Amino acid sequence: MIRPDWTAPLDAASDAAKRFLASLPDRAVGSSASLDSLRAALGAPLPDESTDSAAVVRDLAAAVEPGLVATPSGRFFGFVIGGAVPAAVAADWLTSAWDQNAGLYAVAPAASVAEEVALGWITELLGLPAGVSGGFVTGGQMANYTGLLAARHHVLDRAGWDVERRGLTGAPPLRVLAGAERHATIDRSLRYLGIGTDAIVPIAADDQGRMRPDELAAALDGEVGPAIVCAQVGNINTGACDDVGAICDAAHAHGAWVHVDGAFGLWAGVSPRLRPLVRGVERADSWATDCHKWLNVPYDSGLALCAHPEPHRRATGVRASYLIHAERHERDPLEWTPEFSRRARGFAVYAAIRALGRAGVRDIVERCCDLARRFAGRLGADPRIEMLADVTLNQVLFRLTDTAGGAQRTRELPARVQADGTCWLSGTEWRGAPAVRISISNWSTDEEDVDRSASAVLRCIG
Repeated sequence: MIRPDWTAPLDAASDAAKRFLASLPDRAVGSSASLDSLRAALGAPLPDESTDSAAVVRDLAAAVEPGLVATPSGRFFGFVIGGAVPAAVAADWLTSAWDQNAGLYAVAPAASVAEEVALGWITELLGLPAGVSGGFVTGGQMANYTGLLAARHHVLDRAGWDVERRGLTGAPPLRVLAGAERHATIDRSLRYLGIGTDAIVPIAADDQGRMRPDELAAALDGEVGPAIVCAQVGNINTGACDDVGAICDAAHAHGAWVHVDGAFGLWAGVSPRLRPLVRGVERADSWATDCHKWLNVPYDSGLALCAHPEPHRRATGVRASYLIHAERHERDPLEWTPEFSRRARGFAVYAAIRALGRAGVRDIVERCCDLARRFAGRLGADPRIEMLADVTLNQVLFRLTDTAGGAQRTRELPARVQADGTCWLSGTEWRGAPAVRISISNWSTDEEDVDRSASAVLRCIG
């Protein structure tokens, strides 16, 4: 076996990584590089000869560093992106070094068991029923896709249609009832599944973006046939959570499957204080969440969970003569995801939960919500700002009043804040008008980060 020099390139990578992570409290959050400068720094003719590995790593770090957005920073508030706790980062480094193919137990037994244990921990943390099945996927998109894949199998199977064998041509029409404020990954999943977005029956939402259970019940009463209901805990703009218990009452009375998009909101279940927001979520049939949001592990780390393991396995599982399939007491991860070969995502998840414990995960979630209220309080006290939604979880939504420039200045504000560098936030649309959204999802964000950032936002309003 060839014995390369591992020490020099890994030391170079470690040095660069530690410099970057140590810079987070003080560095500007946005990228300082232009597109042209990045292309100039990284672009080169295809090399004919080999280059020293340590030199490649040092050159890569130097070229890339100006173009990095400090998404792990405590002052990154764009989208819903957490950072990564130290144990998870370290475990992720080991995951690359170990280079396990986490599809089969036979070639990655430790990866399989780490996922099995982490799945049990997450099920308990989120207050879901014991014995749910789960698949570690790339993120919220594939988690929603996988949950809806199981749902598609189940509702069509009950209608006497084997979709895995016969496909969708000629299948009973399938309806998907989803809130008007659903996340775009629901629609995209339906495209990928061949169900199509025309199958969506949009259900009206209230002023916070929550699906109205009475409207859902009326829609279900008016239709027959296979149906899937998509609930949401954690509206991407407001953080509001659907009343999943009431939704399950209406849906299950009509034989519909309930899938919950809980990319970040599902983690409210770890907090006794916040758990009422997700009351009834344990009665759903499938759930999607992201560990790279409130669990704060590195990308990519989504999780699809299902209360019905057999439909889940039948929708996603695979058999091939050349594979060494697990025995009865072993777990082949590829049985539960749409992927064959993949990275051993469970190691970082295992490390994060092991390091934080139940109390640490609860603290991250509660602290982020408290800091969101602090941010909203600072901004809402300024007469130039109109708050657009209650701070339910970790989302802050606002716009500039007409006296401060209205829609146009609201639309321009995120770019102005990003250019300032103190923090990073993003724009959105709410009720057909531009708005600004702040998401606090990072384990390292503190009150000083919020106060510095609020002052920067107010300064950038001009």
